[in-house]
Formats: sequence, structure tokens, C-alpha cells
Amino acid sequence: MNVISAIIIITIFSTLLLTMVNEGWKGNVALITVLVNGVISSSLAVPALQGVFFDQVLYGGNVIGQIPIRVDALSGWFILVMNFTVVTGVLYGRQYMKHYENQSANLTLHFASYMINHVAMIGIYCIQNSFAFLCVWELMAISAFLLIIFEHHKIETLKAGINYLIQSHICIMFLTFGFIWVNSFTGSFDFNAITAYTSSVSPAVSFTLFLCFFIAFAIKAGFVPFHTWLPYAHPVAPAHVSGMMSGVIIKLGIYGILRVLLLIKGDFMTMGYFILVISVITGVYGVMLAIIQHNLKKLLAYHSIENIGIIGIGIGLGCVGLGLNNPFLAFAGFAGAMLHTLNHSLFKSLLFYVAGTVYQATHTLDIEKLGGLIKKMPQTSTLFLVGALAICGLPPFNGFISEFLIYSGLFKGISTGSFFSTSFLVPSVFGLAIIGGMAMLCFTKAFGIVFLGKERHLLPTLIREAEFQKLFPKYLIGAMIIIIGLLPQVFVKLVTMPVSLFLNEYNLSDQPIEFSRILQWVSMAAVLFILLCLVMLLIKKVVTKSAEIDVAPTWACGYALPSPRQQFTANSFVRPFRKLILPLLMMNKKEGEIKGVFPGVMHSETHPYDKLEATLIDLPLMHLRGFIGRFKFLQNGNPQFYILYGVVFIFFIIALPLFVNAIVYVIELIKEIGK
Repeated sequence: MNVISAIIIITIFSTLLLTMVNEGWKGNVALITVLVNGVISSSLAVPALQGVFFDQVLYGGNVIGQIPIRVDALSGWFILVMNFTVVTGVLYGRQYMKHYENQSANLTLHFASYMINHVAMIGIYCIQNSFAFLCVWELMAISAFLLIIFEHHKIETLKAGINYLIQSHICIMFLTFGFIWVNSFTGSFDFNAITAYTSSVSPAVSFTLFLCFFIAFAIKAGFVPFHTWLPYAHPVAPAHVSGMMSGVIIKLGIYGILRVLLLIKGDFMTMGYFILVISVITGVYGVMLAIIQHNLKKLLAYHSIENIGIIGIGIGLGCVGLGLNNPFLAFAGFAGAMLHTLNHSLFKSLLFYVAGTVYQATHTLDIEKLGGLIKKMPQTSTLFLVGALAICGLPPFNGFISEFLIYSGLFKGISTGSFFSTSFLVPSVFGLAIIGGMAMLCFTKAFGIVFLGKERHLLPTLIREAEFQKLFPKYLIGAMIIIIGLLPQVFVKLVTMPVSLFLNEYNLSDQPIEFSRILQWVSMAAVLFILLCLVMLLIKKVVTKSAEIDVAPTWACGYALPSPRQQFTANSFVRPFRKLILPLLMMNKKEGEIKGVFPGVMHSETHPYDKLEATLIDLPLMHLRGFIGRFKFLQNGNPQFYILYGVVFIFFIIALPLFVNAIVYVIELIKEIGK
């Protein structure tokens, strides 16, 4: 029995078992299944990172033909990244879903979809037959849709799920077109046919084929302007699903782009410049919209777009390095992109899990209604702070490591490249710096408003710290975040094998060592600084041990009778920034009219909206609805008209072949007369 068959059989058996066990055991069945499938798939991934690739061919029948199952270092890296996040997701999710234990059928479908989605992602990373690849991609899309619409009784959840499903199938349409294009010239469904085809055509044709695949995978990854599904799907899904979607599902798009770059033989400079431009726009636009959000999970969703931009900058830099025959640039770009794929899966899943814990404790995700949670949920608050520091790229956390690699490559490219390449790399440096600065502003707002200060509104329940079962997977992720930051040389070395697939003609032995040495010193300096701060706090505690401690409310800046409503709101915190970028935004503001010298209670709300979505999605749909609306008269509710439509349709079906045959007969007759 091959590995794929074993994983499929285990998943089918577990799905049947889910229908037989009670609500309390459904999460455990999913956990055991995900762990077993994770171990089996990792048994192929770990040797692949050591240079031992898995290659097996299955027979898919007369239609599909041979189905190659290949696990190289690139597949192995993404499988390991995925397995860790999927396991922590189900560890957290089985506790999160205990709030819904009265929905037995819904839970069965939910956990079955979770397991099937995991298997589908494994298949995407292993299968290299385009027909079979599209099948598992469709399975992944549908199972993710079912995960998103768990709370399908909410209209906004259904809208977000349908939006995701439609755009997922637009992605599949582009994939299908690209695979048909290659198959029509080569007669093969094997991924290697892409290499054979692009090796024999002009660079312009190769780039056009690359664009087709790039658009498909960019929709899944969330590159601007193909991102509009993402800010809706992430907030409405359960927290562990949001973490998995942001952590690994959108990374399927990153894997697809990297796989296509390995297969397509074309002009890497052109592809690199194209990816750089799209990625800088994606990163800046994503974090810009994240700053002005009021919903905590929607804020995190836009940060997923931002980090996809950072990963894309690394990929673009790697392509430019290949085009310039510069192994340093290529290694820094691809290694930074792959390492940031891992890092983002860690800190973003952690942040979404914390957001889920906050939601279940307070029953709201509105940042304006929260505050002071650090006093009631200290461990949850600390974990959010760790994720926030990591996503801002600060040492000694993991986000710094991958961003440092990308920065190093950009600066090296500026100093050694041509004027033309420098004109692309300099804006990329500025873009990456702006992304980092705005990320710090955003998470200063998020952490400060949600966890510091006092409650801004009376919350409905008694808030308490989450139980250990919910905290444990978060601590696992937090530990990985710190380990990567403290031991970067280990992970830079791990990513060397996947990067070598792009640079197989170059010797990479010196590149990881050089980067690791620098990163180690920077991380150790940050650790020493933190230890120094801890020592100072310890000294303070010892010195003030005998002093009396007065417990009092948070200082109110001199107000004798302060109100929590006098605190900064999330909106007022970023108001200067919002006014600065107002021309790039759509901001709907609702506020009452000020009447009299002593006005009464005032209420003001701002609702940000994505300007690109309004231009590229809403406007065309409005015109389409207007055009279709002209044909409303056809659906008039009169049965006689519907019968007439059927009769007319049958008439045309019968008449059309006769009409075509008559035309063919006339053409043949004209030919005979001409002779």
C-alpha cells in the first residue's frame, strides 16, 4: 500500500467514525487522524529536506494516465510547515468547538471537513499530474468552504463563504486553462511537460503562461488585487480555521508560484520585476487597510495580505538573483520567502487563536468595546504580545530572521546590480521598511486598545483566563517563534535544500553559514538586552520587597472622576494616519448632528471599505446586474410563457442541425457549380 492510499483510507475510516461517536469525542478523532496523517506525510518530507526525494507513479486509468507522486525538498518544506499548523489548529479547535457541542451534525461535518482539507493539502504538495492536481485542489476548496460557513445561520458568514467559493473557482478556471494550454501542445498531464513546452517557445509565450498560473495562485494567496475574498472569510470562520487558513491554506498559492517558477523556463528578470511590483503594492496596501480596521480578526486578515506581500518580495528578489546570475541575491530572496512562510504560519495562527479566545471570553471582536484584558487574561495577553512582536519583525523573534534575509538581499542587489535592477530594488527596500513601520503602528493600537487601559463598554459575562487546553497549543507556537529567533542557523540550514532546487548549478555551502553567523549575533544581542531588563526588574523586586504596595485603578492622567470612555479609541489612536492616507481610502462616517451650546449624547462611527474592491468588484457587478435586469420581463410568473419558452427551445434544438446541414449543402452545391 502506498502512502497516499494509506492516508486516504485512514481519513475515510475516521470520517465514518465521526458519525458514531458523541460530541465530546469528535475533536479527539480529528486530532488522532491529523496526527497520524501528519506523521505519515512527514516521513516523506523529512528525508526530502536531506536530499532523499520520493518518486512514485500511480496509474489513474485511461483518462488521467500516470499520476506521478513526487516529494522533493520544496514539497517537503511546505508539508512540514502545514502539518505543524494543522496539528496546533486541531489541538486548539477541539477545545474551541466545545461551545457548540449541542450541534452534533454540524460538528461532524466540521471535523470531517478539517481532516479532508488536510489530506487535500498533502495531495497538492505531492501530486504532479495536472488532472489529479485539479481534483485535489477542488477538494481543498470545497472542504475549506464548509469550514468557513460553520455558523451558516449568520447571513454575513454565508456571504463570505460564497464569495470565497466563487473566487476559488475563478482560481481553478485559470489553473485549468494553463494545464489545458500545456496539454494541447505536449499531450501530457505531467508537470514536467510544462518544462518541456516552455523550453521550446519564446520568452514572451513563457511569461504569458506564467501570468496565467500566477493569477490563479495569487487569488489563493491573497495578492492585491486578487485579495478581496480574504478579509471576509477569515473573520467569520471559527478561530482555529482562521489560523489554519492564514497559516497554511493561503500558502498553497505561494507553493504554486514557487513550483511554477521551478517548472517554467523563461525570463526570470521579467518575472522577478513583475512579482516585486505586485508584492510591494500588496504589502503596503494590506497593512494600510489593517491599521484602520475595528474588528480584531479583520485586522489580522489584512495583515495576512501584508505578509503575503513580504513573501512575494522575497520570491521576486530570488528571481532577480537568478536573472543576474547572483547566487547571494537568489539565496537571500528564496530563503527569506520560504522562512517567512513558516514564520507567518506561526505568529499569525497564534494571533488568530488568541483572537478566538478573546471572542469566547467577551463575545465581541469590536476593538472599540474592549480594554483592560491584560488584568483578567494575563497569559493570553502575553501570547498576543509575543505574536505581535514577531509579526513586526523585531528580534529576537522569528519574523526578524526572514525579513533580515530579504533586506540583506535587497541591499546587496542595490550595491552590485545594474541601474535598471536598482530602480526596482530601491522602492522594494522602502516598501518593506514602510510595511514594518505601519505594522508596528497597527499592533501598538491592537494590543494597547484591547489589552491595556480599562473596559470601554460593559461586557456581558465574567471574563477569566482560558483553560490550559486552549493555552497549550499557543505555548507550542510561542516556543517555536522564540526558538527560530534564537537558533536561526538551524532553520536557515533546513531551507537550503529547497532553495538549492532553484540554484542547482551554484555552490551554496557558504551562503547559509554567512547569514547564520550574522543572524546569531543579532539575536544573541537582543537576548542579552532582554536578560538585562529582567535582571533590572529582579533587582527592583528585591529592593522594594519590604515596601508597602497600594493597589489602585490605572492612573487617569489627573482626572478626578475619569470615565473609561475618555480613553483613546482605536479610531482616534490612528486618526493622524487615517487623515494622511484619506485619498487612498473609502471611509463611511456616521455621526450625529451637534445641536445647541450643550449638545446631548453624541454617537460617531467610521466604516472603512476597500477602494480596490469597490472599483474592481462592486462596480462591474453593478453594471452586470443592470444589464441582466433588462431581461426581468422574461421571468414574469406566467406558466403559459414558461411553456412557450420550452417550445421555442425545442424548436431551435431541432431546427439548428437542419439549418447547419442546409448551409453545408448550399456550400457544396456552389463548389460543384464552380467546377
